[in-house]
Amino acid sequence: MRNEKEMYDLFLKFAENDDRIRVVTLEGSRTNINIPKDDFQDYDITFFVTDMTSFIENEKWLDVFGNRLMMQKPEDMELFPPDGRGFSYLMLFDDGIKIDLTLLPVSMLKQYFTWDKLVKVFLDKDNIITWNVVPTDEDFHIKFLTERMFDDCCNEFWFVSTYVCKGLLRNEIIFAIDYMNNILRKELLRMISWKVGTERGFDFSIGKKYKFLNKYISNELWNNLLATYSMNSYEEMWKSFELCLDLFRQVSKEVAEKLKYAYPKYDENVSKYLLIQKEIFTKSK
Repeated sequence: MRNEKEMYDLFLKFAENDDRIRVVTLEGSRTNINIPKDDFQDYDITFFVTDMTSFIENEKWLDVFGNRLMMQKPEDMELFPPDGRGFSYLMLFDDGIKIDLTLLPVSMLKQYFTWDKLVKVFLDKDNIITWNVVPTDEDFHIKFLTERMFDDCCNEFWFVSTYVCKGLLRNEIIFAIDYMNNILRKELLRMISWKVGTERGFDFSIGKKYKFLNKYISNELWNNLLATYSMNSYEEMWKSFELCLDLFRQVSKEVAEKLKYAYPKYDENVSKYLLIQKEIFTKSK
């Protein structure tokens, strides 16, 4: 696998020799000093160019980066509509290197710096960037919660828990799993991150998709969280669902106590409802 210096030299040499490329930036985890470096980090590169069409119409220039195993072009896909910000090439190479390369017009340079603060400038041929650019992950710090945000999270969790229950009662396990993973778990993880914030402060990040969460919570909470992912049968699904409810209740009560926020009464109402529904289901079997 090519090392970081080799890759950076490759990007810069290519850009320096192509007059259409005026600015080169690096984004993502490789700019974040708070994330340990490893070989699995992507190279998130942006070329600011004077003529995007000439790049897009002839992709031969991409060969300079190596032998591609696969490429995805999000803006050229029908199923996943583009966001209109540029044109991207997500590439996996035979030595394991992954490059996410985006083309943007030079005219969008200032706007680009409002999208993300984890940015490092590699090349600025025309000295367009007159301000100091220092990569920071502050946009990804744990967000402090208002009492309204706390209640919104609780409300979403407990209301949608009835959908998971409904799926299980109907023997529609995929339906139940979908609501469990995409909504209940999302709010549980959000609440756990708030717990971390109330204990350690709101001035740091626990990583994309909560990937560093295990470093900031107890082993018991971590192991219980992992146990909620067991959903390969209706019996396991009920156990995971009930454990998810218990964890959310436990953590949200801790957060409410720390911040002196009111804990919602509808937890008790919904919990009684869910218990009755499960008892009816169990007796019918």
